[in-house]
Amino acid sequence: MTLDEILASLFPNGRKLETTDTTIAGQAILPDGRPIHVLGVIKGQPLGVDEAITLAGRVIEIVKSGDRAPILILVDSASQRMSKRDELLGLSEYLSHLAKALLLAEAEGHRTIGLLYGGSAAGAFIATALAAATLVALPGAQPAVMDLPSMARVTKLSIDVLKAKAEATPVFAPGLDNMVLSGGIHVVWDETAPLAPQLAAVLQRPRGQDERSRLGAERGGRRKAAEIADRVIALAAAAHGRAQHG
Repeated sequence: MTLDEILASLFPNGRKLETTDTTIAGQAILPDGRPIHVLGVIKGQPLGVDEAITLAGRVIEIVKSGDRAPILILVDSASQRMSKRDELLGLSEYLSHLAKALLLAEAEGHRTIGLLYGGSAAGAFIATALAAATLVALPGAQPAVMDLPSMARVTKLSIDVLKAKAEATPVFAPGLDNMVLSGGIHVVWDETAPLAPQLAAVLQRPRGQDERSRLGAERGGRRKAAEIADRVIALAAAAHGRAQHG
């Protein structure tokens, strides 16, 4: 689906959005008449310091408005922009700022939903799609926290070794199916059906704790994350209790 087709299917009641060569931002109307904020990285472009600070500023404005309307983050990007300028300006801090702005929005009552409809990788993927409380995708999306050649350079393991690990453990592998198995993506939408009801179904889910580790355990892609997180929480709670009564 093209971006225009996605937007028309999501928001048949209307939308007012501004696009640049790299970003989208604005507001749309849900089928029940409520507003929803829309922003994101589009057209397969890299996410650099300029885009990150602009999007973070938009999120902060939304939080300041106090309307608690949901936020949909559209994602079709390359990785972060790895230029000398962006790196010297502190790209990692800009990406972190954007991610924290989205986490703040969720904490302040805005549902944050990421919609991955194209590609995304590395820091750009983490600061947008994975920073949303719930991530959904369309068929054909191409997520990758790190591609295998880059992983090989970092880990010093051969591509063949990493391919073997990717076949056995989804967290090692890029691609939509592996991200679903690991729990990173909540659901893949049906692009042959209207998208507005599918978005409404996500928004109707009760807010709660991050479900990604639980989904990963249930789907077999991250077998230990949920168990370890639960143990850490239990140990921390026990230590806190001892400190209070000590």
